[in-house]
Parts: sequence; structure tokens; C-alpha cells
Amino acid sequence: MDIFKKHMSLIKKKGYNFFHPNKFEEKFFVAKKKKEILLTIDDAFSSFYNNAWPYLKKNKIPFILFVSTEHIGKQGYMTWSQIKEIENEEFGFLGNHSHSHDYLINFTFDEFKSDIDKAIKIFTDNIGYNPRFFSYPFGEYSLKQKKYIKNKFDIAFGQHSGVIDINKDSYELPRFPINEKYGDLERFEFLLNLYPLEYKSLSIKDMLILENNNPPKFHINFFKEQNNLKNINCFSNEGGNWKDTEIKLEEEKLYIILKEKFKPRRGRINCSLKENNSWKWLGLQFVIK
Repeated sequence: MDIFKKHMSLIKKKGYNFFHPNKFEEKFFVAKKKKEILLTIDDAFSSFYNNAWPYLKKNKIPFILFVSTEHIGKQGYMTWSQIKEIENEEFGFLGNHSHSHDYLINFTFDEFKSDIDKAIKIFTDNIGYNPRFFSYPFGEYSLKQKKYIKNKFDIAFGQHSGVIDINKDSYELPRFPINEKYGDLERFEFLLNLYPLEYKSLSIKDMLILENNNPPKFHINFFKEQNNLKNINCFSNEGGNWKDTEIKLEEEKLYIILKEKFKPRRGRINCSLKENNSWKWLGLQFVIK
């Protein structure tokens, strides 16, 4: 809690407002220059309710709490009564985090649908509706699974790093993880200062990588009017270790040239660009079968 409070104080010190989740409908897809901070919490642990919730409630800081329905009421997790208490506040929003919080990428598609539908029913039975927000357990999903989520929810979050902008796919929005391992103040301040490295599209659509396309071959399509693309650097965990990744820029297309296969379970690529004394960032996460 000491570190968490310092995180919140640093956000206020820099003059950033907290992004209210209801603005996704009102303002999110409108271009703007002002940065805001969205706070999300996964899993609905009882430690969140006992420690962070009183602080957030006192300061009326908006957030989304992602709940996996199978665990609610079990040891170490919140109860439905506690979840309703949060949902009753105008700054507390709920998100669906699947039923089992299992490695859903390993499920058959029917098993995947059953898990998601079960979570939706439990939410509806307990709070009267299914949340409009979803976050993929472990940030893992296939294109087929993403399409199903798109039919059930308005917004979905992954676990790849990056800054949200209006060009991002609203069913795979990035988030920076902040926890015991990645929560030091120096890193947190660096993340607060990042801006999005915007791009038009990816040539690869499915983030599920099978043996026959590992490593994946793809490129990133940027906008023609973007400047300083020659300054982009990328690094990845290809081969199981983080290293600089070879890239080739042809006009507004950035080709990612991976020399080694990604190791299971997740492959990551992060790219950054320094411009006008600030850093722009994008992150990609693949699921390796």
C-alpha cells in the first residue's frame, strides 16, 4: 500500500486526471492530446478489498475491477456482497474476466464459449447484468476467441504493454502491469511519461502462433504522415531471451524480422521511438502453442 499510494501521488503530481470508464462511450474514440490514466485491477482478491479499496473509495478514484466468477466467495477472494458494494459507487466499475481464469487458449472453442457464457450468466444472476468490459486471462486469445468476445462485450483488454489511443483495436487494448516485481517508482514514472506509438494496422491478425508459423512473419503499417519512423527500435523475447530485434522500414511499413522461434508460452515484441524528448511505445503479445 505504501508503494501504491506513491503511485497515485505521482499521477496527481504530474497533473494527470484518472480516466473514468464511462468515457469509453463518450470520448474514447475522439482524438485528443490530453493524457489520462486508467486504473484496472484483475482477479478480485480479498487483499484488494481490504487494502486498496478503502483508499480508492476515500479518494473517489475510478477503476475497473475484473472478476473471474468461479473464485468469488472462496478463500482469498472477494464475495458478491463486497463486489456489489464496489459496483454501487459511481467510480467503481466491474469487468468480466472469464469464469475459470484458466488458460483458455488451450480450450476447444465450445469449451471457451461455455466458460464465457457461464461467467455472463453468473454476473447476470448476481448483479443483474453482464459487464461491458472484458479482460483476457493472461492476455491470451486467438482471433476466433476475440471475435466471440466482440459479440458479448464493448471493450476488451489484453496484457501487452502500450498506451491506448484511438487507433487501437478496442478488443485488444494494452495495459502496463504494475505489481511487486514491476512496481518500482522509477519504472512507474517512466511508464507515466510514455505516449502511444500509433499504427494503422498489423499484417498479422491472429495472435495465436502455431508450430508452422513460429516465428511469425509480419509487418506494422504506420500512417504516411508519421514522422521519425527511422528512429524506431524494437526488442523481443525470441529464442527465450530479450534482445534487439532486426527491423526493416520501407516507407510506412515496418517489417519485424525474427531469427529465432518464440518459446512457449508467450512471445513479446516491444517497439519504442524517441521524439521531441519523449518516448512513444507499442507492445505486442503472441500466444505460443
